[in-house]
Amino acid sequence: MRERAFWIVFFLGLMTLSLAACGGGGAGTDGAVIDESGDTPDVPEEPPITPPVEPSALDQQLLQALEDRDVDTPQAPPIPADALVALGKALFFDKELSGNRNISCATCHHPTTGTGDDLSVSIGQGGSGLGSARLLGSGALIPRNAPPLFNKGLPAFRTMFWDSRVSIGQGGALNTPEPALNGPRPTAGAIAQELTTALAAQAIFPLTSHAEMRGDPGENELADAADNLEVWTLIMDRLVGTDNGTQGGFAEYRALFQAAFPAVADIDGFHIGHVGAALGAYEDLAFRALDSSFDRYLAGDLAAMTDEAKRGAVLFYGRADCARCHGGPLQTDGRHHALAVPQVGPGREANGDDLGRFAQTGNPDDLYEFRTPSLRNVELTGPWMHDGAYTTLGAAVRHYDNPVANLQQYDASQLSALMRPLVDVDPTRNQARADALSPILRPSPDLDGNDVPDLVAFLRALTDESSRDMAGEVPARVPSGLPVGD
Repeated sequence: MRERAFWIVFFLGLMTLSLAACGGGGAGTDGAVIDESGDTPDVPEEPPITPPVEPSALDQQLLQALEDRDVDTPQAPPIPADALVALGKALFFDKELSGNRNISCATCHHPTTGTGDDLSVSIGQGGSGLGSARLLGSGALIPRNAPPLFNKGLPAFRTMFWDSRVSIGQGGALNTPEPALNGPRPTAGAIAQELTTALAAQAIFPLTSHAEMRGDPGENELADAADNLEVWTLIMDRLVGTDNGTQGGFAEYRALFQAAFPAVADIDGFHIGHVGAALGAYEDLAFRALDSSFDRYLAGDLAAMTDEAKRGAVLFYGRADCARCHGGPLQTDGRHHALAVPQVGPGREANGDDLGRFAQTGNPDDLYEFRTPSLRNVELTGPWMHDGAYTTLGAAVRHYDNPVANLQQYDASQLSALMRPLVDVDPTRNQARADALSPILRPSPDLDGNDVPDLVAFLRALTDESSRDMAGEVPARVPSGLPVGD
C-alpha cells in the first residue's frame, strides 16, 4: 500500500519545528564562503519557504477518519497507444455502428452531458436530439439510466452495467451475455483475446441491442442477423469491407485499423474484438478524472476543500457511513445492493418491473440489487440511481436517510413530462422493493438539516474540473461521413 500523501503535511510540520529549534546557523557571515580576494561572493537568495497550513480541528478530525478508513487515491493505468485511441474516437462518434445509422455510442454517453445523456433513462435508436432535449419520436426507451464512463478504464473496474452482466476475471476470462466469448477457452477466442478490460468487452454489446443501436427486425441487415456474432461480422463489413477490403467499407477506417493493429496481416482479419479494444482505449483516456479537490486534499493541500466539503467528508467516512459501500479509491465497493429506489421507466420485465441482479443470477438474495456506482464526478452524472429516479444530487442523498419512506412518498414531479407516467406505483411491487432493502441501510443515519448540504458539498469535491467542459472531445467529422451531431 502506498503511503497516503496527506501525511506529508504532518512531516512538514515536524520538519519546520525542528529547523526552528536548530536555528539554521548563526548570525552575520558565519559559515559564509570567502574567495581568495577576501570578498564574499554573491549568492542567489533562496525563495522564502511557505510554511505548511496548520491543520484545523476539522482537518484533524477528517485526516483521522481518512486514516481509519485507509483512504487513498486511484492509480491510473498506462496511456494507451495514440493510434488505438484515434480509432476508438472515430468509432465512438460514428453512427455507422448502428443498424439504421441513426445513433452512436456518444448519443447516450456524450462528453458534454457528463458521459451520460442527462435523461432518467435513455432514448435509443429512432430518437432525435441530444441530452435532455432528445425526443422519443419513433424510438424506444431503454430500461435503465446510461452509466457514466468516467474512470471505467481503470483496472479496478472489472464489471459493467448496472447488473454486472459483463465482467472480467483476474485471469482475463470473460463472463458476458454472449457464451462464445466466455470462460478460459471461448469458442470466439480471437475476439475474446482483444477484450482485455471489462470496458472493452462492454462496448460491443449495445451494438447487439435492438432498442439501443441495432434497430427493429425488417429495418436493416444488423437487425435481421441471426445472433450476436453475425451482427458483429456485419458491422465489420460496413467499416472495413470484405474480400480483403476490396468490397465496401471505408478506406479511412481500413487505415485506422491497420495503424492501431499493425500485426493483423490483412483486412479480413479485423473483427469486433478490435472495435471493443479501440472503444475501450478511447473511453479510458478521454474520460479519466483523477484530479479533484479531494485528490489534492489527500496530497497534502488542506486548502483544497471548503469547510462544508470537509464536514461532508467527515460524515461520509463517519456517522453517515457512506463509505461502507462507496469506499476505496473510486468510492465504490463494486458490489450490488438493494436500495428501495422508486422504479421509473419501462423496466426490464414485461410488467414494468426491474429485478436488478436477480435477473442474471436467479438468486433471491439478489432481488432489486444494483451495482454500486463510483462517485467520481458524480456531480456531473445525474439523474441518479439505476433508473434516474432522482434529478438533484440532494434528493439522491436524502433517499438514503429513509429509503422505504422515500419510496412510498416519491415525488414524480421532479421527472420530465415523458417519464412522470412511467413511475411504478404498484403496491405489491413497491412492498417487495421495501422488503429487499439492504441491511446496510438500516437503521437510518438520521441526517439533519445541515448534513445533506455538507454531504453534497463533499460529493462535489470529487469532481475533476477538467471534466466540466469536454466539448473539445467532439470531432468535426467521422470516417463514414454521417453527421456527428444528433
